[in-house]
Amino acid sequence: MSATDAEQIDRANASGRTPAVFVHGLWMLASSWDHWLPHFEAAGFAPVALTWPGEPATVAEARQRPEAVAGSTVGQVAAHLEGLIGTLRQRPVVIGHSVGGLLTQILAGRGVSAASVAIDPAPFRGVLAMPLSTVRSLIPMIANPADRKRAKPLTFRQFRYAYANAVDEQEARSIYERYAVPAPCAPPMQAALANFNPRTEVRADVRNPRRGPLLIISGGADNAIPWALASGAYKRQKRNPGVTEVVELHGRDHALTLDSRWQEVADTALAFVRRFV
Repeated sequence: MSATDAEQIDRANASGRTPAVFVHGLWMLASSWDHWLPHFEAAGFAPVALTWPGEPATVAEARQRPEAVAGSTVGQVAAHLEGLIGTLRQRPVVIGHSVGGLLTQILAGRGVSAASVAIDPAPFRGVLAMPLSTVRSLIPMIANPADRKRAKPLTFRQFRYAYANAVDEQEARSIYERYAVPAPCAPPMQAALANFNPRTEVRADVRNPRRGPLLIISGGADNAIPWALASGAYKRQKRNPGVTEVVELHGRDHALTLDSRWQEVADTALAFVRRFV
């Protein structure tokens, strides 16, 4: 457990409030949720932005030491997060973006969350669509199998296409310079091959009655995780006896949690979890 995780978890446990756990995705750090945390705290939750195993504390450090997260797999990160959540005194709300949205669904399927929101979630086994824009977005990470145990950054041009295609170039560059860091190549490779590997770690238990309520949020202009993947996840998840909903935010891209209109996404997530927690 990192010092940052320990401090946030201790604060959440001492508060007596329901924790709201935030899980980031590729090319980001836990600090990418910093603007969401006071928003959820003001709404009465105890916010906790969890780190991935070995995650550097700052963007500058992450850019200097990509090897710190190299080789991390979906299974390793899910187990790490489940262990951290297990130290909370109350079942939390879990909110994740991108691969963090995939991890959110894996954790929900293990029954550790009271309610969950998966934002532009990477696909799990059983979600069959693979849009060309997704393939193009992931090519820098999945093209070379030898990169599986490495971590790589995106160039601004790659980031602009995969992450920030629906904002103007100035805002896209601001997001890139402030937040973008190298990411492990293993998770996108695992997601791309999940339907061909019966032993994949990229699977979510969609039938567990303890999964709890789940909302999937899709950015309508997202190149990396377009509507076909979000709706595919919804079709699988609605097999659960719990509440399962999906919403599309038109004109929003993969950077919808970071851009100047992030509060629309935060309020959509907040309105959902407040119905159950």
